[in-house]
Amino acid sequence: MNRITACLFLLMIVSPLYAPERQPIIDMHLHAYPVGHFWPPGAPNPATGVPSPETDNELFRQTQEAMDRHNIVLAVTSGYPYEVVLDWTNKDPERIIPSPYVGGSRGYWPDIDSLRQFHQNGELGVIGELGLQYQGLTLSSPEAEPYLALAEELDVPVGVHVSPSPPGATYGCCPDFRAAHANPLLIEEALARHPDLRVYIMHAGYPFIDETIALLHAHPQVHADLAVINWVIPRDEFHYYLKRLVQAGFHDRLMFGSDQMFWPETIETGIQSIKTADFLPIEQKRDIFYNNAARFLRLSDEEIAKHHNH
Repeated sequence: MNRITACLFLLMIVSPLYAPERQPIIDMHLHAYPVGHFWPPGAPNPATGVPSPETDNELFRQTQEAMDRHNIVLAVTSGYPYEVVLDWTNKDPERIIPSPYVGGSRGYWPDIDSLRQFHQNGELGVIGELGLQYQGLTLSSPEAEPYLALAEELDVPVGVHVSPSPPGATYGCCPDFRAAHANPLLIEEALARHPDLRVYIMHAGYPFIDETIALLHAHPQVHADLAVINWVIPRDEFHYYLKRLVQAGFHDRLMFGSDQMFWPETIETGIQSIKTADFLPIEQKRDIFYNNAARFLRLSDEEIAKHHNH
């Protein structure tokens, strides 16, 4: 080994810029839906045109392969009917954190006592996605209160949808949908009523950047995931939004999410959109990919060590 080669080898060992690619990742926003639930089998990805898998088994298989490939060690997974989420949990119990969807385009309002029983059975780890905006509601609406009270009782996190939706939702699936209901500041009354809740806003409040910064500043317990905006909007726009949040001082409260619904390739696209953010030092990327979510979910030292030895 000549001197130049030896120096490069030493640099790869000691420099964080050469950290191994297979660092663990936590996906705070994954979905388990039956194929054809919203779009027909083979529906094209709105960002890439890639068709979705044709069967439920193929959707699960491709999603699991993408998670394996990128070392996703945990995934908060919601959907409806909830039996689909539990089926994914049974197939991958070490990785799937089951979470009931609430609201949404179909108006899915799971029974509170049933959710409490699911939690007792180890079949509920997070409550959300709370898709209240599709019903013309916010986290501060009375309809959300039973779910917030249950989350407080069980001491489980809550994830609430704020902002992006399929274009034209008001004229299609969801006549009560309004873009204005995505303003992150509309959840403040709920936060004030439940100050001990662990809440994360999904999609980082896009495109309400100033309101999102104001919310995170005023409510230090609130976190945000970067799901869907890391693959459905142009990457330059995503990087602009992400940079604003980081410049405002909130890199330690941002968490990776894919919002994989029917197109497993979105997992890789979402990951690459963060890896290619050259304004983020590697330590902040690791925080977004894993450390912030591990802290938010209150993972034990043993769980964290297991993930890093995976």
